[in-house]
Amino acid sequence: MRELILAMAMTLDGFVSGPEGETEWIFTGDEEAIAWKVENASNASLHIMGSRTFEGMARFWPTSTNVFAPAMNEIPKAVFSKKGAAILPREIEAAVAGEPQPGADSWRKAHVASGDLTEEIARLKAQDGKPIIAHGGASFARSLIAHDLVDRYMLMVYPLALGRGQPIFSDLAQPRQLQLVSTRVFPKGAIVQVYRRG
Repeated sequence: MRELILAMAMTLDGFVSGPEGETEWIFTGDEEAIAWKVENASNASLHIMGSRTFEGMARFWPTSTNVFAPAMNEIPKAVFSKKGAAILPREIEAAVAGEPQPGADSWRKAHVASGDLTEEIARLKAQDGKPIIAHGGASFARSLIAHDLVDRYMLMVYPLALGRGQPIFSDLAQPRQLQLVSTRVFPKGAIVQVYRRG
């Protein structure tokens, strides 16, 4: 049985992106914070995401030489989309950034989950292996949270306030108690807070 971890970056005022989906601030941080994120992204047997996040990632990661690229390319993916197999990129082509990296073909081979969210997650969790890491975006994360499907929350809180944006806890039917597992502060002010379902 695999646990589902929701890994999200958020601002001090609780937003995971700006009003129009702006996320450039997520890619700032110090070397310790980046190393922590890479280690955790690598400790998964499956990466899952919503369709908009998948489309953006499938255009970027296959040819990226970013430090996150091995984990993002080589670990299997599942995309949650009502579009079915049409969501999958037909080809992973070379881009300006370079040739396809090892594992890039995994984006084309991603599992497409288009059924009931709770049932699809239950099927994925029932398999053996390392944790499943969910990456969002905001609406997909809200759905996972609202249906109480998240076993562990890994929230990297950045020292930034946006004033308005996309929250992920706004669809709760009632307050939810979480148990703090660990906290880590990084040199440039980002704080990782890890919680378990209460």
